[in-house]
Amino acid sequence: MENMFCYQCQEAAKGIGCTIKGACGKTSDVANLQDTLLFVLKGISILNTQLKEVGQGDKAANKVVFDGLFATITNANFDHTAFVIRIKKALKFRDELKGKVAAAGLLIGDHDSLHWTAASGEEFEAKSKEVGILSEVNEDVRSLKELIIYGLKGLAAYAEHAYNLKHEKQEIFDFMMEALAKTTQDLPVNELIGLTLETGKFGVDVMALLDAANTSAYGNPEVSKVNIGVRNNPAILISGHDLRDMEDLLKQAEGTGVDVYTHSEMLPANYYPEFKKYSCLAGNYGNAWWKQKEEFESFNGPILFTTNCIVPPMEKATYKDRIYTTGASGLTGAIHIPDRKEGEMKDFSAIIEHAKKCAAPTQIEEGEIVGGFAHNQVFELAEPIVEAVKTGAIRKFFVMAGCDGRMMSRDYYEEFAAKLPKDTVILTAGCAKYRYNKLPLGDIGGIPRVIDAGQCNDSYSLAVVALKLKEIFGLDDVNELPIAYNIAWYEQKAVIVLLALLHLGVKNIHLGPTLPAFLSPNVAKVLVENFGIAGITNPDKDIKLFLEEAVA
Repeated sequence: MENMFCYQCQEAAKGIGCTIKGACGKTSDVANLQDTLLFVLKGISILNTQLKEVGQGDKAANKVVFDGLFATITNANFDHTAFVIRIKKALKFRDELKGKVAAAGLLIGDHDSLHWTAASGEEFEAKSKEVGILSEVNEDVRSLKELIIYGLKGLAAYAEHAYNLKHEKQEIFDFMMEALAKTTQDLPVNELIGLTLETGKFGVDVMALLDAANTSAYGNPEVSKVNIGVRNNPAILISGHDLRDMEDLLKQAEGTGVDVYTHSEMLPANYYPEFKKYSCLAGNYGNAWWKQKEEFESFNGPILFTTNCIVPPMEKATYKDRIYTTGASGLTGAIHIPDRKEGEMKDFSAIIEHAKKCAAPTQIEEGEIVGGFAHNQVFELAEPIVEAVKTGAIRKFFVMAGCDGRMMSRDYYEEFAAKLPKDTVILTAGCAKYRYNKLPLGDIGGIPRVIDAGQCNDSYSLAVVALKLKEIFGLDDVNELPIAYNIAWYEQKAVIVLLALLHLGVKNIHLGPTLPAFLSPNVAKVLVENFGIAGITNPDKDIKLFLEEAVA
């Protein structure tokens, strides 16, 4: 019997699924606890959806569900004890909801997620054998339900970031629970397909919400040159995605003699005007998340993970005792910084004091990289961009947003970018950009050939830009624009971005380096026939294909 089964990320073993240990580093016990937590969250969602229908929904369910979903995203939380605690708290909360449902005169259903209970980690792990991914025997139904669930996990991540900045929409939380509850039902395939596309609709909504949260708090991103060298001060490296954590850390580090460097998906923090005012913000260190084992060694100071993107360190790693986690992230042996209390900042004093005792970072590269092209900034460049398209100076845009990863086949994206004709422009967001954002690709009449919108959630900016260009050129269909989509994916935030693009009507998206293992042949066929989803081959062949499509 398999120790576990997980196929939610691009690294699924043999393109099928991880059964012994996750390629991400997740051990089988943690994988099984995550399955059980998800099972209990389904029960909570069923109950709170019932309460909502009679106007008695419990708002406390919002955070329980979105935070729990976020914790199960690939590379977010590897802490066995943390999941045991989460399951215990979720069971207690579920039972409180059952009391409210009964008090409202409603019938409590018979789904096992509403009634199962246990008290120990061993029991929690054992339950996963009954409720995990493979408990759904119909391959196509399983595929669609998992696609929805992975979209909801990405949705939950972005909802949590917005929530931390006091931006929330109850309808997003309501949908999250309604959809999770529906995955427990015996729905026909056509209804599941509809629910999948509806998940994409709420993906657009949540990314718009997060965009509003980030820009109202920190200003619109500005085109910025970001230092990738080092200074001589001791420092903290902050990774992940949560900008509220970034703000709290900068406020507390300012004036202490400790610098702060961004890492991987936190790079775009350097583009926000409110963060630029902190003299302790020194620039960006390193590359995408998967290179951290080498780069964390040379950084010398402590590392703060605000969200996913953790790679569990090797036993011999010298930086193991320098890792801190917070929020939904977790790692056995790391120091976890608790959530902020209402009206207060998180307490980062421990990591700042730790940094003071460390050597300054060892320089691994030098120079600058340019970013900050979110939709507001691109709109300011709209006139020269439109003129460049009309005159033929720009032949085509390539959306190369998404995730980076470890597979050798991802060298494809660097080669693809390097070989693109000089009259093309790359639109990017997410850590996929590290494959090409340091290449000397130049510009077209002052317009950079790599336009970086920011984090993976800032793929929303790229969609907004596309819709604006559609309006400017007076087109009826966004697919008539000279834009091609060659997107790299790794985990569930990329899934919600993909579903959001499908909801917006974008077709002919190429997805790589491999298609998701959770797509059954029949579900993949539906995506191909209805949306033109395709994989990748090699850079030369794909560039030729994309440019021929432009001519056609």
